[in-house]
Amino acid sequence: MKLKDTIHRDLYKHLFIVALVLLCVYSSARVTGAELADVFNNLDQMGLFLQRFLSPDWSYIPKIIEPMLKTIKMSVVGTTLGVVFAVPFAFLATTVVTRNFFVTTIIRFLMSIVRTIPNLLLAALFVAMFGIGEFTGVLTIAVFTFGMVSQLVYEAIETIDHGPIEAAESVGATKMQIAFWSIAPQISHQIASYSLYAFEVNIRASTILGYVGAGGIGVILNSSLSLMRYDRVSIIILAILVVVITIDWISEIIRKRLV
Repeated sequence: MKLKDTIHRDLYKHLFIVALVLLCVYSSARVTGAELADVFNNLDQMGLFLQRFLSPDWSYIPKIIEPMLKTIKMSVVGTTLGVVFAVPFAFLATTVVTRNFFVTTIIRFLMSIVRTIPNLLLAALFVAMFGIGEFTGVLTIAVFTFGMVSQLVYEAIETIDHGPIEAAESVGATKMQIAFWSIAPQISHQIASYSLYAFEVNIRASTILGYVGAGGIGVILNSSLSLMRYDRVSIIILAILVVVITIDWISEIIRKRLV
């Protein structure tokens, strides 16, 4: 029996992929000067880290409740502000509404600039401008949400049924009336769905924003790491995991009901 007639018919392809991966790893190590031996030389440190990390400090839970609540509040307020500004800009970012290519191009260009800035960099910029605190976190989340939701909404507008728009135009409706009565009803459930999705993303993102001083649970996560209190780091990560899973679960239920 030939090899191609067996379950190992892709053996040469798999061997080629493995060889290619090994070559990439070896080349990367040579270029960066990394030494695999360093991993084994630090086994003691790794063992010490895991020993502390796998022994969560349960008594630390009461101290992370307030920062976690601040993180959730930051996400709620930031997401709400971002969506409030994103929706009108999304309407202006499509010729389905404006019928003006020039206006649409400018709005999309501005939205593209916002989307190109990572939220961590945004947080660092806002910390430099407004200082450390939850306000900076809210601003960062709002701008990030604006960039994400505005794009999703204007793309949704471009896929709607144009029949109600043509009917409204035939009776002399203004652009504002068309937006409210012909377009908004067709995408309202998508706006709600995108808002919930943005909220989920922001909960995860806001835990990282604390690293640059944007407030919330990330601040004590960063300080615990700096103090090498890995027993506290593990309990903070567990708390974040519980909150994210809970919000994902609630969000999924709401989205299913909206659909």
